[in-house]
Amino acid sequence: MNLASLSASPHPLAPYGWDEGWKSAFAPCAGQGLVPGRVLRVDRGLCDVVTPAGTVRADTEFVVPRDPMKVVCTGDWAAVDPAGEPRYVRTLLPRRTAFVRSTSSKRSEGQILAANVDHAIVAVPLAVELDLGRVERFLALAWESGAQPLVVLTKADLVPDATVLAHLVQDVETTAPGVPVLPVSAVTGDGLDVLAAVVSGGTSVLLGTSGAGKSTLANALLGEDVMDVRAARDVDGKGRHTTTTRNLLTLPGGGVLIDTPGLRGVGLWDAESGVGQVFSEIEELAGRCRFHDCAHHREPGCAVLAAVDAGELSQRRLESYRKLVRENQWIVAKTDARLRAEIRRDWKRKGAEGRAAMEAKRGRWR
Repeated sequence: MNLASLSASPHPLAPYGWDEGWKSAFAPCAGQGLVPGRVLRVDRGLCDVVTPAGTVRADTEFVVPRDPMKVVCTGDWAAVDPAGEPRYVRTLLPRRTAFVRSTSSKRSEGQILAANVDHAIVAVPLAVELDLGRVERFLALAWESGAQPLVVLTKADLVPDATVLAHLVQDVETTAPGVPVLPVSAVTGDGLDVLAAVVSGGTSVLLGTSGAGKSTLANALLGEDVMDVRAARDVDGKGRHTTTTRNLLTLPGGGVLIDTPGLRGVGLWDAESGVGQVFSEIEELAGRCRFHDCAHHREPGCAVLAAVDAGELSQRRLESYRKLVRENQWIVAKTDARLRAEIRRDWKRKGAEGRAAMEAKRGRWR
């Protein structure tokens, strides 16, 4: 093989998403004699990394920052020792995107679920009643990550009535403005060709609760049973954790897929812009309110409340918006003293207004 044909051959990491941008970002590490690789899986301080020479097991000892947001994660691009036993991940390349949720820890920490993702696929099972609030929560984090969200309604074969299925799709589309909603069945194959076309361009992460059908969907896209699958409970449609780690896999039609364990808790993590994107119609209405700091509760001239009264905006949607805004403010306030003080002042003001309103009512009753 001559040098010309060698230089024209694709990079060994191209199937995993390697491009000119990553090549440029890695250049300083190449000068240090390190080799590039993408993290396929992380497990207790060790990780599987695919490099130009193949997949190696590497230690993350040199990448253990105090900031939990900078730990090695599935989907990361890394600079790895070219030889040795064990190999070591020396550094991570700057992430383009990151899907982050808050942990249940009282220390207010974020947890990175996947890095360098282009498409965030939210799997929502049609085997149980739709939880639109949960869909909105997932989408807020998806938008905040920098990836393009996509809602996949799994187990569509369990809704044989086309009219009913169309209504369910419409309900989710109303909940997810600007996000494609695709009903899919791994049993019949309906919708899989469209989904395969989407995930063939870049890196996609599968997100959802246990029993949402993520592993079944992953197997359908992979064309073989790579991920273990367990049936959901008939009582409530919930499943047990089939997938216990986040795994990065190449797809036969091109693209990369990260399968994740089922998420019981999906806490927001500094997702203000993501919440605003999910509730874009409320954000737009808020711009027409009389007061720029309108809380959309009882304020006069509130365009949001007027839309609810006119039937243009559902009360459920407004309540969900309020809930996610409050939660996100609380998470951010844990690490922002100034914001904590502002929230306390706001609570005191609202409390004083409520007491004044009660006193006024009592005065009228006397």
